[in-house]
Amino acid sequence: MSVRINDIAPDFTAESTAGTIHFHDWLGGSYAVIFSHPRDFTPVCTTEFGAVAQLAPEFAKRNTKVIGVSVDSVQDHAKWKRDIETFSGSPANFPIIDDTSLTVAKAYDMLPAEYYLPTEGRAPAHTATVRSVYIVGPDKKVRLTMTYPMNVGRNFAEILRALDAVQATDGVPIATPANWVPGEDVIVALSLNTEQATERFGTLDIKLPYLRFAKRPI
Repeated sequence: MSVRINDIAPDFTAESTAGTIHFHDWLGGSYAVIFSHPRDFTPVCTTEFGAVAQLAPEFAKRNTKVIGVSVDSVQDHAKWKRDIETFSGSPANFPIIDDTSLTVAKAYDMLPAEYYLPTEGRAPAHTATVRSVYIVGPDKKVRLTMTYPMNVGRNFAEILRALDAVQATDGVPIATPANWVPGEDVIVALSLNTEQATERFGTLDIKLPYLRFAKRPI
């Protein structure tokens, strides 16, 4: 069963490079970015985890925790982290889940359509996860999902931009337009009439009766 936006993110308990993780407890009052990858010691994944390691200060500024998921073991993760740091120049200090049981991969629907589990002789290729991304809010609800095929590396600048958009609109009657980046104008929700919107956000830039821009509220 797929995980949809506004679902409560499936809770789980798993071992990780940072010890035992009880996901909802670990999340606390933060946002989280969960991202899976096919397996350890693979070239695209090493570049992706390196990108996340380099962006650690940016996620911290946004009160956001990051957590990786792999069907490999904690022992493999610990060895692979050295390669990630060698490549990126930044330590991968975020937890990486040991999901050899496939508990998290199944709960979050991270496995491709053609995956199968042989009764014996299971190899990593049988259970390689696609490149899934979930942004989870402090209320434990899924706010955003992205899924890439295994041969396409993720754009973590876009993931960070999407996180900014999620946080900018969280609990506020606004939306972000195409290609929005922080600092640009936002769209006023149709739940507010023009008088209400002006009172709340100030002068509006009305392009169409249903398309009204405002400065992003602080």
